[in-house]
Amino acid sequence: MPDPRLSRRGLLAGGAATAVGALAGCAPDQAVPPVALQADPRAAAASGGPEGSAGAATEPFDGVHQAGIATAPQTYGVFVGLDLRPQIDREALVRMMRLLTDDARRLTQGRPALADTEPELAVLPARLTVTFGFGPGFLTAAGLTDRAPEAAAPLPAFAIDKLRKEWSGGDLLLQICADDALTLAHALRMVVKDARSFAKVRWIQRGFRRGAYTQPAGLTQRNVMGQLDGTVNPVPGTPEFDRAVWVSDGPQWLRGGTTLVLRRIRAEMETWDAVDRIGKEFTVGRRLDNGAPLTGRDEHDDADFEKLNAIGFPVISEQAHIRRAHVADPNLRIFRRVYNYDEGLTSEGHADSGLLFASYQADVSRQFLPIQRRLAEADLLNEWTTPIGSAVFAIPPGCSPGGWIGDGLLT
Repeated sequence: MPDPRLSRRGLLAGGAATAVGALAGCAPDQAVPPVALQADPRAAAASGGPEGSAGAATEPFDGVHQAGIATAPQTYGVFVGLDLRPQIDREALVRMMRLLTDDARRLTQGRPALADTEPELAVLPARLTVTFGFGPGFLTAAGLTDRAPEAAAPLPAFAIDKLRKEWSGGDLLLQICADDALTLAHALRMVVKDARSFAKVRWIQRGFRRGAYTQPAGLTQRNVMGQLDGTVNPVPGTPEFDRAVWVSDGPQWLRGGTTLVLRRIRAEMETWDAVDRIGKEFTVGRRLDNGAPLTGRDEHDDADFEKLNAIGFPVISEQAHIRRAHVADPNLRIFRRVYNYDEGLTSEGHADSGLLFASYQADVSRQFLPIQRRLAEADLLNEWTTPIGSAVFAIPPGCSPGGWIGDGLLT
């Protein structure tokens, strides 16, 4: 039997358009059609609008759930993993979370943090959100290892992974997002400055999406590989989203919260560029112009995995990305809130870019892992993507105006 990796690359790379076209059946013309802008009618529009100052728009900080999850994604995002300093105990964690919560509450509402030396930079919050997550080391320092959810444990190893320590693990997560890069930079510095007595930075990962008002609100974003990313996603505010994302059982301190799996996935752009359009669409199982499944016409049409082409092959390959990622039960889906990353060019002029894949779900074991196992086993897209970072965090619920994030765990 030939090497499946080589056969896949040979099948889909340039020069194999005829073979792939025969397998895919009814493939679109090679000419690139105009990009269709097709809003998802189910998606909620982002806060704010072109009228008035978009920079003054705020997202609530206090509430049942932390902001930055069901919140319409902002233009810029930064994920920071921190390691607790030695001898940090439960009492120190309480002090830290009280302090960081106060910073986040002020900054997200357009008010400077205490002792803010650049208070003018806090005036325009630009939908700033600050979300906190707890890793295994945090739970150990809290003295609650026996009650720690399995969801906070690192993922098992996958054959496709080439994980690097500088992008993996961490005791405490800061997820900071905003529609303005200066607002984000200021908030990041303020919060990390107050965390320095308790923790040191392990890694920082910066991401971006289409800018605010670049395209109509509610449209699915594209990743650096040109694909619409996040078509089949639970919609915030629906019962399906609530069941899939928010924890309703397990440890009391986590109820109303969620879990986050953050995967840094490098895009192998040089070899992806060598694949023709038909090969790319065959790999993903969707058209590149409007994101429609190869068996449909519009982005949100249900994929027909039973449909065969004229010679009896599935129109959507058994190894196509959308088939391997498909979850029939809405309660077992994950919520993807992804950001692109771009670290510039190598000395040879090759792009160092990819995806910060942020997946939120009530239960990592029941929801994320089955999907990831199927993808690792036989996803055609694995030829052009490489996971190089992985971290898992328990995201506690929100807090009341007089409370602080983590108070249900630490008190």
